[in-house]
Amino acid sequence: MPEHPGQDGRCGAFVRLAGMWSFAGSLVPVPVSERLDLVADPVARAVEAVPDAASIGVAAIDETLADTAAFCEHYGVRAEDSANCVIVKGKRGGDIRYAACLVLATTRADVNGVVRKRLDVRSASFAPMDEAVALTGMEYGGITPIGLPAEWPILVDAAVAASPGVVVGAGIRGAKLFLPGRVLASLPAAEVIDGLGR
Repeated sequence: MPEHPGQDGRCGAFVRLAGMWSFAGSLVPVPVSERLDLVADPVARAVEAVPDAASIGVAAIDETLADTAAFCEHYGVRAEDSANCVIVKGKRGGDIRYAACLVLATTRADVNGVVRKRLDVRSASFAPMDEAVALTGMEYGGITPIGLPAEWPILVDAAVAASPGVVVGAGIRGAKLFLPGRVLASLPAAEVIDGLGR
């Protein structure tokens, strides 16, 4: 049994992956394919079809620290390396439209400007908690863009797409995903938008 990382293929692969998720603070992610028990069911069903899924890591966290500020402070993750996924509900007459918005934690989604125009609705607001949970099959505070309803657009701020690595929810409050922004931008329903986060 080799004692030093890199002496066999498995240890070498671990070192490379750990380097890829170097923005994870004190957490040590593992490939999400090895711990599907740490993600919500819709995420587990969708993640294997994600382009470059091998670049996605997952780590368990204290679910009471899932909210961004508490998470970043406790685990030593920079806010600019954390991205929030929020569900927006737009209305136009009797028509209701949903979208997911992904912005860095240092910004807020421009719901009444950019998002409302993109959805072509008269009004837009954050979806109520119980509605977001019921429609996504994920826990509030852990909602992630992977595994959302296929018909929903995923609006990705350009700063998220350009990031070499961001932390997002895992669909549950007790874990986080770690992945390059380009993977989020490559999701089938994703649209990269300049100025989404302000």
